[in-house]
Amino acid sequence: MTFRGVVVPAIRESGLAVLLALSLAACGQSADKPPEDVESKAEGPAFGVDRAASESMERLAEAKRAREALPGHAIYKEACATCHEGGMAKAPHESMISMMTAEAIMRSLNTGVMKENATALSQEQKVQVAEYLSGKRLGEARIAEPPPCKADRSVFDVGDGPVGGNWGLDPTNTRLIPAESRPLAKADFPSLSLKWAFAYPGANRARSQPSLAGGAVHVGAQNGKVYALDQRTGCMRWTFEAAGEVRTAIVIEPWTAGDRAARPRAYFGDILGNVYAIEARTGKLIWRDRPDGHPNATITGSPSLFEGRLFVPVSSLETGPPTDPKYECCKFRGSVVAYDAATGKHVWQTFTVAEAPKLTGKNRSGTDNYGPSGAAVWNAPAIDAKRRQIYFGTAENLSSPATLTSDAMFAVDMDTGKVKWTHQGTANDAWNGACDTVHDDNCPAENGPDFDFGAAVLLVTLSDGRELVIGGQKSGEVHAVDPDTGKVVWRNRVGRGAIQGGVHFGMAAEGDTLFVGINDAPDGRTYQEAGRPGLYGLDMKTGRFIWKQPYAGAGCAGREFCHAGISQAVTAAPGVVLAGSMDGVLRIHDSATGQIVWQRDTAPPVMTVSGEEAHGGSLGGSSGPITANGMLFVNSGYGLYFHMPGNVMLVYGK
Repeated sequence: MTFRGVVVPAIRESGLAVLLALSLAACGQSADKPPEDVESKAEGPAFGVDRAASESMERLAEAKRAREALPGHAIYKEACATCHEGGMAKAPHESMISMMTAEAIMRSLNTGVMKENATALSQEQKVQVAEYLSGKRLGEARIAEPPPCKADRSVFDVGDGPVGGNWGLDPTNTRLIPAESRPLAKADFPSLSLKWAFAYPGANRARSQPSLAGGAVHVGAQNGKVYALDQRTGCMRWTFEAAGEVRTAIVIEPWTAGDRAARPRAYFGDILGNVYAIEARTGKLIWRDRPDGHPNATITGSPSLFEGRLFVPVSSLETGPPTDPKYECCKFRGSVVAYDAATGKHVWQTFTVAEAPKLTGKNRSGTDNYGPSGAAVWNAPAIDAKRRQIYFGTAENLSSPATLTSDAMFAVDMDTGKVKWTHQGTANDAWNGACDTVHDDNCPAENGPDFDFGAAVLLVTLSDGRELVIGGQKSGEVHAVDPDTGKVVWRNRVGRGAIQGGVHFGMAAEGDTLFVGINDAPDGRTYQEAGRPGLYGLDMKTGRFIWKQPYAGAGCAGREFCHAGISQAVTAAPGVVLAGSMDGVLRIHDSATGQIVWQRDTAPPVMTVSGEEAHGGSLGGSSGPITANGMLFVNSGYGLYFHMPGNVMLVYGK
């Protein structure tokens, strides 16, 4: 499939079934009533069943049927499926492999880990398998790499330290860009113009938040590469090839400004569950590790670096395989792993489900079921240096029984990995992709509602000296708890909630104000109230609203796969809030009033530094916009789950 010139990979059975579940599920909503000052009138375009989603699913189903007629399908079933569909414990399932490019699959078959296993296949058969699994022709939608930097632009600038360091832009995940990083001020935005654009080769999404350090911007890509590009011109300093798509930010360790001998490391994870340390100057590999042996383990949330320790959240794509009634659901458990950042040695690993999965019975097809499972971690941990704790949120359980640690906020001792406390937002939430599909044999008895703490948890210090740990749920509810005990201080159901949020990928804070982006996208469920997509300012002392800025959806006129909600992580800088929407529009808000002071549509075509045209799409995922050094860096494109594909990073300046 193609959409405005960008390839939209067709979805295989497991992936399609997950999307069907996303759009057709009829799970219940939270029983908690919203505060009096939260609007809950059942009206507006987000209320009720979404016809466009149903029509999009039919197109995906048609594409799936067409692709199953390709010769690579039969070859895969004969030569590969025995191991990759459950026969070998650590072999990734088809739904995982489908997230790789055809080129990456070919590298694996010809020179990588699958070289010995693929000796019986001809080169033509390998190509057919790679094209079937990836959903793309080998070389399709190929875009040239950026030009290499000349000598004057390739030098690592030791005076330009990392902006914020971790994904959360400070250790506590407030996502507030400090003034010393020279972010754009409110008055600067109207005079911005596009300075250069980078096209992610062969991609339909851009999910790795730009990381600035050493005069370069570092990003991961869908093709499995990490790029170091000159901040001013977009020329390429170096690339590194990972095993699979890199969706995390590239976390770069700090160094003493001006130290010419500094050799900082950069850290990230890939979709196949690998964690990497490379040299930030050159991209040379230092160490690599896969912390979890489950075949569907993945790294979605960015690592967090503190005092020589790297804290890595481990998530999973095991929501898809249970759509096959013969799949033994489910055995993955979420975790956070602490590494010695220099060596890659494990210090500790804490699982979010303490009990290892065990046989619980059989589904109605006679397949063994296991539990408890799930509670993946797909957000960057926040650092509490004073209490020596880290904080993170968890997803739903994947199988019965539901535990007390799914849909929960965790506090964990950073030195030992011991759990200090947990706070559960939604009880009895067990769900996977089989739920509410025709083949629902593996759907847990609880059947949802899939209300993860997907967004990163924040540690904030208020003007009165109090500290709070704050998390946002896909249910649309925001929770503030005591950092010492986990006891609830306040709760506010800001959004209606939906299977993709509610609060999806990240909030931000400045002073006593919390900035909450709400997605509330139509997802096929029937709700008793309208969605409330937009940006909201909350008083963190009380949890009550300071201002509301709902989005009307005007940016979606004439656009397919468009929605006006905020899924992408929100970013703050002094006096402004940067909020990217699923309609492709980046809006800059006054942090005191919520008023929009500047906006830019990121979807239209642009000429890129590679000399080819590309365009943006929905602004989604954890890749929030970044402003520093008087510039603005924006990733655009989120070709997943019925959203607008795109493959550009746009760089603005005055």
